[in-house]
Amino acid sequence: MAWLEPVSLSGAAVRLEPLSTAHGAALAAAVADGELWNLWFTSIPRPEAMAAEIDRRLGLQRQGSMLPFVVIDPHSGLPVGMTTYMNVDAVNRRIEIGSTWYRASVQRTPLNTECKLLLLGHAFEQLGCIAVEFRTHFFNQASRRAIERLGAKLDGILRQHQRTAHGFRDTCVYSILDCEWPAVKSHLSWQLARARAR
Repeated sequence: MAWLEPVSLSGAAVRLEPLSTAHGAALAAAVADGELWNLWFTSIPRPEAMAAEIDRRLGLQRQGSMLPFVVIDPHSGLPVGMTTYMNVDAVNRRIEIGSTWYRASVQRTPLNTECKLLLLGHAFEQLGCIAVEFRTHFFNQASRRAIERLGAKLDGILRQHQRTAHGFRDTCVYSILDCEWPAVKSHLSWQLARARAR
C-alpha cells in the first residue's frame, strides 16, 4: 500500500483520522443518532455491528483496497461518522470516496463539505489521482444531491449492479476529473466561506 498510506487531514469543521478499533464505542453511539441503519437504500451498521464493520474496513485496508477514516467533530473531539477511500486503483491513479455516514446532528452542516474538500485535495494534490469516483443508490436522493453539489458529474447508472435485501441496486456513478479539480476546489471553498459567514 505504498501509494495510499494512512494519513490525518484537518480543517476548521472536521478532522479525519485513520480508523481503529478504539473508535468502536463512540461510533456505535454516533450511528444511533438518527437510527441510520433504517435507511433501506444504504448499508450502515447497527450499533451492535459496529465492531464487525470496523474490522471489515481494516481488513480491506490490509488488502490494499481501502483506506478508512473516522470523522471527528473538532469542537467536541468525538467521532461522528466514517468515510473511506475505496476501490483503490494505484496503477490508474483512481479512487472512490464512499462508505460514508454521519450522525444525524451533523448532517447538513459544513462538516461534509469540508470532509470532501480534504479528501479530494489529498487525492488530487498529494496522490496525483486522475479521477475520483462517488457511487450511490439510485433511490438515495439526498446522497445524489450532495454529490452533485460537490461538482461531480454523472458518468452513468449501473442497472442491477448489486443484489440487496430489497432486490437489486441500481448504482449511480459520478466522478470528478483532475482537470476539473481547480474549479471544484474553488466552489467548495466558496461554499465553506459562505457557511461560516452566516
